[in-house]
Amino acid sequence: MSKRLIQPDTDADITLRECLEADHPVSFVMVSGAGSGKTTSLVKALDYLNKSRGAILKRKGQKIACITYTEIAEKEILEDIGKESIFHVSTIHSFLWTLVRPFQSEIRNWIISRINEKISEAEVKIANPRTRTADKLRIDVERYRIQLGKVPLVPRFTYSMGSDYSKGILGHDDILKMVTSLILERPLFRTLIASRFPFVFVDESQDTAPIVIEALKAIDSYYSDKFCLGFFGDPMQKIYLTGIGAIQEEKKWIRIEKPENFRCPDPVLSVINQIRASGDRLQQIQGNPNGKVQGSAKLFILPIDDLRTQRLQAVRNKIAVDNDDPLWTTDGKDADIRVLVIVHRMAALRLGFATLYSAFNDDSPPSSLKEGFLDGSSWTLTPFLNYILPLAQAAKAGNQFDVISMLRKNSPKLSKYSLINVPIAPILQGLKDSVDNLVNMLAHGNNYIIVEVLRFARDSGLILLDERLNEYLSSFDEGRLAINGGADLAEEIFSGAGAMTSFFNCPAKQIWAYKNYIEDESPYSTQQGIKGSEFQRVLTVLDDDEGSYSLFSYNKYFGITALSDKDRENIEADSDSVLDRTRRLFYVSCSRALKDLVVVFFTQDIDLAHRKIIESNIFPQESICILDGPILAGKP
Repeated sequence: MSKRLIQPDTDADITLRECLEADHPVSFVMVSGAGSGKTTSLVKALDYLNKSRGAILKRKGQKIACITYTEIAEKEILEDIGKESIFHVSTIHSFLWTLVRPFQSEIRNWIISRINEKISEAEVKIANPRTRTADKLRIDVERYRIQLGKVPLVPRFTYSMGSDYSKGILGHDDILKMVTSLILERPLFRTLIASRFPFVFVDESQDTAPIVIEALKAIDSYYSDKFCLGFFGDPMQKIYLTGIGAIQEEKKWIRIEKPENFRCPDPVLSVINQIRASGDRLQQIQGNPNGKVQGSAKLFILPIDDLRTQRLQAVRNKIAVDNDDPLWTTDGKDADIRVLVIVHRMAALRLGFATLYSAFNDDSPPSSLKEGFLDGSSWTLTPFLNYILPLAQAAKAGNQFDVISMLRKNSPKLSKYSLINVPIAPILQGLKDSVDNLVNMLAHGNNYIIVEVLRFARDSGLILLDERLNEYLSSFDEGRLAINGGADLAEEIFSGAGAMTSFFNCPAKQIWAYKNYIEDESPYSTQQGIKGSEFQRVLTVLDDDEGSYSLFSYNKYFGITALSDKDRENIEADSDSVLDRTRRLFYVSCSRALKDLVVVFFTQDIDLAHRKIIESNIFPQESICILDGPILAGKP
C-alpha cells in the first residue's frame, strides 16, 4: 500500500471526505501550504472514492478524472493509487484531448475557423500602410489558403507537440483553445463531460490556465447536483505567469485549508510564515508527529563584487563549522544540498551552458523567450528536453522499445495519415538511420550547432516542430533571420531575431548540460524550478545584480530599492506585482528545507540592507550575519 494512504488523517482530510460522502458531493478548493502533504490528501480522496463509489461508477462506465501539471506528477499519483480502470490521471492537455478526440467533425470545423481567423488577422495587418512585413504576410495568407483546401480531406485528426493542420495534426496551444471554447459554447459538450467524469480533481490548481478553470466551472454551474469539481493547490506557490493563482470559490463550494507543514523544522517554518504573513496570511503549523524538528535558518549579507563564488563557499564553510556539519562544504549527492539561484548565469558558467544562457539573456529577447528559460518551459527548448535528447539517450542505451514509443508519438512519418497505403518497413528503417545520425550529432565530442540538429530532425521526419519554432527556422534557412532582424520578417518573429540567431548558433552539446541542470543532476537549481522538491540543506541566493529580470526584485521586496510607477499602479489595481511575484518565489525557495536553510543576500549597500532585512521581521536579528570583509572573515 502507498505510504501516503497510511498517513494519519488531518482535519482537512476529514473535511474533504465529508464533501465526497454527501448524497450530492460538494465541489471544493483545498489550499495546502508547502510541505502540507497536498498530494497525500489528493491520493486519499481518490482512494476513498474508489472504495465508496467505484462499483457504481464502473457499472455506469464513468471515471474519476485527476488532472496534473506534469507527466512526472501523473506517474507519481498513479504509483500511489494503482492503475484502476476507474481513474483517468493525465496532464491537462492529454485530458482535454481525451474529451475532444471522438468529435472529429467538431475538430475539423474549429480548425477551419482558426485558419480563417489567421487569414483575417493577416489581412488587417497587410491593409495597414505602416506594416513592414506585408510581403511575408501575403505569403502566410497563401499558405493558410492552401491549408484550408487540405483540411476537408484529412481522414482523422491527431495531437502532437507541434501543429500541421494540412496533415491533421494539432499542437498544445490548439488543444487548449479548442476544447475550452467547445466547453464554454456547447451545452451538449458540457453534458457529455459531466456524465462521463462526475468527479474532476485538478492538482497544482494555482498554475492552471484561467481559461481551463473557467471551462471547468461552467460544467459545475450547470450540473452541480451530479458533478464534483475539486482544486488542490496553493496560491503562494504560483510560479508560472500563465497560472490563475487563487481559485475563487463559487456559491455552495467548500474552502478547505490544510495548514500543517510536515517538512520544515521550526526555525524554517517561522521564516516561511513571516514571508506568507504579508501575502494571504495562511499560517502553517508544525505537523511532525514526533515534536520539534531540529534545524536552522540563517541569512547572510554579502557585498556585490567579482568574488561571488568564493563568498558563497565561505558561507558554506562557516555554516559547516557553526552547525558541526561538514556536508555543507561538499556537492556530493550524500550532502543533499541545493543552491537556489534567481537566474542561471552562475550555474551556466560552472556547468557548461554559458553560450546557451547568453542567447536568452544578452540579446534583448522578448519576454516570451526569456521567461521560459528560467524554468525549462520555453517552447524553443521543449523539443530538445522532452523528445530529441531522450530519444538520443534511449537509442544510445539500446532501448528500442522507448525509441519506437517516442517515434510513434512524435514522428509525422508514423502518423495514421502518413501511413495510408504505404509500406511501413522502409519508413522504420529510414527512421532508425536518422536516429543513429542524431545520436552522432549530439555526441559530446562533436561540434554541431543547434540549428543543424533542429534542421536534421525536421527534414528527416523525426519531429514536427512547433509553428513558432518552424517559422524562425525557415526564416533562418532562407537567410532572413539576422541579429538586426529583417524587413520582411513577421512582427512577432522580428522582436526575437537576435536571441534566436544566437540560440541557433549555440553548440548543441550545451543542451545536455542545461538538461542535467534542469533535471536536478547538479547542486544548482533556479528558485522557480524546485517547487515540489525538498532537500536537507538549502542555500538560497538573492542577487538582483545577477540578472535583468523585472519580474522579481528582492531589493524592492525588502524596501531597499524604490518601487517604479508601474509597480505602484499594479499594487493599487490589485494586479500581480513585482512584490507578489518575489514574495511567492521567496516562499517557495525557503520552504524546500528539511533541515537547514541559508539565505545569502548580495547587495551594494550592506548597512541599508541589514537595516531593512531586520525591519522585515522575516529572520530573527540574531540569525542575520554580515560577511563583507576578507573571504574567510565574518562578523555576527
